[in-house]
Formats: sequence, structure tokens, C-alpha cells
Amino acid sequence: MTERTLSGIGVTPLSGVGTVVWYRPDADLPEPPAPADVDAEAELARFEDARAAAEDELEAERERTAERVGEEEAAVFDAHVQFLNDPQITDGVSDAIEGGLPAEHAVQETFTEFVEQFENMGGRMGERADDLRDVRDRLVRVLSDGERVDLSSLPEGSVVVAERLTPSDTAQLDPERVAGFVTVTGGRTSHAAIFARSLALPAIVGVGEELQSVEDGTEVVVDGESGDLVVDPSDERKEAAAAAADVDIRHEAVETADGVDIEVAANIGTLADLGPAVDRGADGVGLFRTEFLFLDRESPPDEDEQYEAYVEALESFDGGRVVVRTLDIGGDKPVPYLDLPDEENPFLGERGIRRSLGPDADLFETQVRALLRAAASADGANLSVMLPLVSTVEELRAGRERFESVAADLDAEGVANELPEFGIMVETPAAAFMADQFAPHVDFFSIGTNDLAQYVMAAERGNERVSELGDYRQPAVLRAIDATVSAAEGEDCWVGMCGEMAGDPDLTELLVGLGLDELSMSAVTVPQVKAAVAETDTADARDLAERVLQADTKAEVAEILTLDQ
Repeated sequence: MTERTLSGIGVTPLSGVGTVVWYRPDADLPEPPAPADVDAEAELARFEDARAAAEDELEAERERTAERVGEEEAAVFDAHVQFLNDPQITDGVSDAIEGGLPAEHAVQETFTEFVEQFENMGGRMGERADDLRDVRDRLVRVLSDGERVDLSSLPEGSVVVAERLTPSDTAQLDPERVAGFVTVTGGRTSHAAIFARSLALPAIVGVGEELQSVEDGTEVVVDGESGDLVVDPSDERKEAAAAAADVDIRHEAVETADGVDIEVAANIGTLADLGPAVDRGADGVGLFRTEFLFLDRESPPDEDEQYEAYVEALESFDGGRVVVRTLDIGGDKPVPYLDLPDEENPFLGERGIRRSLGPDADLFETQVRALLRAAASADGANLSVMLPLVSTVEELRAGRERFESVAADLDAEGVANELPEFGIMVETPAAAFMADQFAPHVDFFSIGTNDLAQYVMAAERGNERVSELGDYRQPAVLRAIDATVSAAEGEDCWVGMCGEMAGDPDLTELLVGLGLDELSMSAVTVPQVKAAVAETDTADARDLAERVLQADTKAEVAEILTLDQ
């Protein structure tokens, strides 16, 4: 067979070689009986029993996913439980049953209506359609006494190919058996993509309908970096993919080819992420998303629980820095026990430091107490703390004053504490424009490129319709990064990056050239980025950065980067 290539969206910088196994879980229901033959009361009872059984399954699946993949990924199943019990949906199913449909057909009809509504919204809301499909299919399977396809025991070397993969599907995949997966639909922020990065699986999404032409049993190469699916690959192509997958893990710190130290750290959401970060050679933690300590519970963690979590993170790395981001609630991170406003556009609303200095001031004070105590622990000298979504000098000053005030209170109580290294996230245009005013008041900046690209380009990062605009290779985003780094020059202020851009090894040379001191990413990409750092010469990197900053378009940026490789 002649080698051919299909293109999609690569979501992990990993390659895999394997054999296609098509996953087609959808089964059509038989025609429903006549409405007069349907016992509505019995069908309503069946629906309630199925809901209870589905909720039990979801709770068990959530627990398994938290242990195996991570708490952040497992949280998706909480949303599934909410959909399962959503009054709009359950009332819709009940009405359909009362109208003469059996329970499984009523579920299919009602959920499909909501799936279509979410799909029409696009962006992050559009991606929730997969969650609804997942819940729908689970209920239909329970009602129909169907058997679930076991994706956890596929033959070794399988490449799973599907129209789409739901969170429940992806959570089953065993990286020891699966060489990768490819889907017709999906984007970089889909649940399947997020799970792929956490599981360190080569993956491509959004290939399109052309993927349907690839048959079961076909040998393929999955290039999760380029987004290329190579069908019937040559021996040379397979050997190259195997070599690319064989990346050495460096547990020691890394420097450029000419001796410049670059810190390569990991982003974590929960303590379960610490082990994989250490195993993949991370120098420390560049972003500890503390909001995940507050999710999926009935009340917030107290001071001691938070203190123990921060100390555990510090103890996991031998002298490595741990950068903790204070509570970033709001936007796409709702907390059920907080009175969060119903905002038309929550990403432009009350989130991050805006809540910590306002309605969540008590929570913020408790968190600061725990952090100051952790800074005084045996490993606390390596603790750094940063504030999210800072946009004004007033917010920065107020945040810093809160730390100093809490330190004074702890001193008065006789409680050991230290002020940690203090910084802010740069994720808004305001922060980039004002970086020269912020720099004298902080020890570091950490650039969050996911939000920075979204806000600079006015393009929601989860909206596939504007994904080209929201790309971090857009000249405006690169110039915002450059402005931030330039503002820190001459000040005692280092600059890191903890957005998705930091984990792209194809951009490592550019980021070194722009002057970044630290790069933090999903643990899966740490080895590739360390390897890229070691191969980088800083003079060449600076030349590359200068040429890229002169580019007028994203296409020009891409061309310069491609020619440089």
C-alpha cells in the first residue's frame, strides 16, 4: 500500500505506531411501540432506577479516574452527575414518557435536543455536548441492558479510531496497551485531548470525515505533535516515530548548549499530579492550581489541610521551586458552596484576584495563612506564590499588603511563618502593558499564555471557530510576551511561563530567545522540552526571536519557525 497522510490537530508531543481499532459504540434503538402500549408509570420507574444505577457508575468511575489519571480530569464526572439530575433534562424525559415513549427512547430524544443546543453554542459550551452524549449513552445502555465496550483490554499496540471519544471512553484507555488515538471531531481543549496529555498518549483530534476511509487493522503512525496520521507508513517512517517516542528523562537541571540555566517545571492540579511530575524529570512546580483543592467537596479546605498540601508539594522536589497560584475561582471553575454570580461572560467577570480581594476575602486569608506557614517549613525556602488575573497596580498592592498583614497576625500569635517569593500571573493585556510598573513590586512574572492569547486576541480559547485568532503564535501575543520580559530586565524579577505554549518543544528555542527563565507545562512534555533546551544556543535563539518579532502575520511566524528547524 502507498503511504498517505491525514491531518488533524495534534494534542500531545508524542508519536506512536500501531494498528487501527475502530470504536463505534452507537447502536440504533429499535422502533418504539405504539404510545397506547407504553405503561408510563412503569417506564418512569425504569428511568429512575437507571438514573440511580448510572450515578453509582459515575461515582465509581470518578474515583478510578482520580487515582489513575488525576483529580482535575476526574472532575468531569461531577458535571455528568449534574446533567443526570438536571431538572430541565429529567422533566423533559418524564414528559416524553408521559407522551408515550419508552424510557430509553425518551432519554435518547430529550438528551439529543440538549446536545444540539450545546453544539450550536460553540466554544467551551459546545464541548459540553460530549458530556451530554456520555450521560445519554450511559442511560440508554443501562435501560437496554447493553454491555459496555471494554476499551481497557484492547490488544497491545492498538490505535483507537472513533468519531469522538467521551470522557468515559478516554478514561478507560491503558497507555501500556494503546499506542494512541485519533478522532474525527474535537479540539485541543476537548476532554479527549486533556486526558491524552495526562495519560501521555499520542493523540490527534479533528481529522474530519476523511478518517472514515481508514479501515480496521490498518497500520498507522500517530504523530501527536504535528497532527499527522500516516496511513500504511514506510519502515523508515515507523523507525523515525519509534525513535521520537524514545526520549530520555533527565532528572537533573538542564542548561542550554552554551551554559544558560533554564528551569523546566510541571503544572499540577492536585497532589496526585506530583508523582508523574517527579517521574518525568520536572525541576519543580511552576503552577500549582490550588482551586482544585476547593472543588468537588461540600466546604472549603481548612488552613491545616492546605498547609499539609503545600508542604507535601515542597517535599516532593529536592530543592526544586514550587510556585503556588492563589485561588483562581470564577470563569470556567465554579464552586458549588460559593455564591458565584451568574455572569453573561464569566471570563471577563469576577474571577481570580478580583474575588480574593472581594467576596472571597476570608477564603483568601485562610489560604495566605497556610502558605506563610508552609514557607517557614523545612523546605519552605523554595515556595513562591503568585496572584492570578492581576490587571492593576492597586490589585497588586492590595494583594501584597494582604500577605504582609497576615504575616503580622501570625507573628502576634507566635506562629512560625515567612513571606515567600512573590509574583503575579501575566495573562491580561493590562498586565503586559503595565509590566514595567509591576516589576519593581514583585520577584517574578509567570506568563499564562492560554488566557493571554484569549484576551489579547479577543478570541475565546475554547471556541474552535476563532482558534486561529487565539493561537499563541499570533504576532500580538508574542509582542505581549516580549514586552513583559523586557519590563523585567534591570529589575530583580525573573520571568516564567506556565501556559500551553511553554510545553511545545518546537517553540522552546523561541522562548529562550525571548528571555524566559522558566518554563512550566504538563508533566508529559517535560522530557521533550528539556531535550530542546539542551540543544539550544542562546545567541541563535535571540536571533530567531528578533526575526519572529518582526513578523506581521501568524503565517510569517510559522514560516520563520519552520525554516529554523
